[in-house]
Amino acid sequence: MAYRAADPTANEFDLAPQGAWTAYWLAILRVVTGWWFFHAGVTKLIEDGLAYTYGPAYLQQMTGTALGPIPVWMGEHLGWAIQALVPLGETFIGLALMAGALVRLAAAGGAFFMTLFWVGNAEFGHGLVNADLMGLLLFLTMIVLATGRYYGLDAIIEKTEFVRKRPKLRYLLG
Repeated sequence: MAYRAADPTANEFDLAPQGAWTAYWLAILRVVTGWWFFHAGVTKLIEDGLAYTYGPAYLQQMTGTALGPIPVWMGEHLGWAIQALVPLGETFIGLALMAGALVRLAAAGGAFFMTLFWVGNAEFGHGLVNADLMGLLLFLTMIVLATGRYYGLDAIIEKTEFVRKRPKLRYLLG
């Protein structure tokens, strides 16, 4: 790999998916995103345990969002579960991403969270393209590019006999 400053359009700088720099970058992206979610979840667990009351309150305030009454109903009737699932979900999603295990499944969970956060900010005071949307795009990128296969445990798990006999598991791994 080479980069010529005199001719930046030269086709010698390669970021092909099979290239080493791409692999390093995807692994770093996955680990940093994992740390972001792990830190958010474990902080809630340390401060509130499994009684994170802001989660249901946040959903109940989503009356004017594109999701309509669904999050409000969830906040009113599933508040007990949401109090525990938000910090646990964020923590486990973060751990999975940092380890590179079950990355597509974990990233799908992260995308679910970020979709709720993005749509929940229906006023879009910081614009339609905001930090929540960028987080959503990070998780979708990890799903599409199967970042767990780059220096993650998914690369090892996918080579096991168990997964080779059940190739559909690769949709959750990667």
